[in-house]
Amino acid sequence: MASQKNNSRYINLFRKCGVLTVFSVYILILVGGIVRSTGAGMGCPDWPKCFGNWVPPTSESQLPENYEQYYTQKRVEKNQKLAGYLNTLGFTSLAEKITNDPLVLEEQPFNATKTWIEYVNRLVGVVIGLFIFATLVFSIPFAFQNKISYFMLALLAFVLVGIEGWIGSVVVSTNLLPWMITLHMILALFIVLILEKLIFKVINHQEVDSNGTVKVILWVGLVLSLLQIILGTQVRESIDEIALALGGDQRDLWIGELGMGFYIHRTFSLLIFAVHAYVAWICYKMGKTSGEFWKWLKWILIIIAIEIVSGAIMAYFAIPAVLQPVHLFCAAIMFGIQYWVILLISNKKKVSAVNE
Repeated sequence: MASQKNNSRYINLFRKCGVLTVFSVYILILVGGIVRSTGAGMGCPDWPKCFGNWVPPTSESQLPENYEQYYTQKRVEKNQKLAGYLNTLGFTSLAEKITNDPLVLEEQPFNATKTWIEYVNRLVGVVIGLFIFATLVFSIPFAFQNKISYFMLALLAFVLVGIEGWIGSVVVSTNLLPWMITLHMILALFIVLILEKLIFKVINHQEVDSNGTVKVILWVGLVLSLLQIILGTQVRESIDEIALALGGDQRDLWIGELGMGFYIHRTFSLLIFAVHAYVAWICYKMGKTSGEFWKWLKWILIIIAIEIVSGAIMAYFAIPAVLQPVHLFCAAIMFGIQYWVILLISNKKKVSAVNE
């Protein structure tokens, strides 16, 4: 009896660690959105330190006179090494693009506010690394209890966080190379999915009547949401280019300069809402309007509605900077809930094995 009680406490601790890790990843996504909307991505020109220190400076007087040339040269050297690896792997055109990108040579002037925004972004990343490591350590006993999948999921999340950190360093060295920023975001979302799967395994859930049609539709909705997020990052990159060309002014002109990608992105929101509204209608016809599954399905519809409204406000009111990170954060939350709902409907029986 005592052994079972201790095991239950350990599982509870493991679950809390996993939940805290997911929460911290979402906080990182929100902070990352703030970094993008404030243009603070290059607030620290090096990585993992900031201006060569673990605690960044608060004024330009604390920096050497030639700091701009120094950090530009450091980025060029790092990119040359990266290009060498890419050439070895056969990505010649990509290596040439990184090597010859003129933006790498453009150093942003020191701005204490932007530096500290980016520094906080990195601190949150460190916290995630610690949580992920703790989750991995807590998963080790499961490997000796015929639950090796728990350990493997935790290990995969730990490895991906390491890769995410490396991609972050490349983002800095390439002076915010657009497609690397998109990859950085997508990998963060997949880390969330892995952690959700891990948490799901150690929580008891109500049984959900399996419905093959609903399950397929939900997977379609998840894929559409991923495409929507990718399109959104591409639109955001286009906005960055337009803002740079206009010197950060005339925000009311930015939307008009966007291409077809923006209109596809806008239409996708309505399609995703329709997909999940259809699932809700099926559940309503079946009388399945209670329980955990229905609760999370309603939250998906609410968040999609918030996404549509916030997107419309940005389109018609000159892209308020405060809404940009909120828009991205809601999309990430929605994506995570969509996957959680899929896990619920894929649950053929109560997950009680871990408590036995």
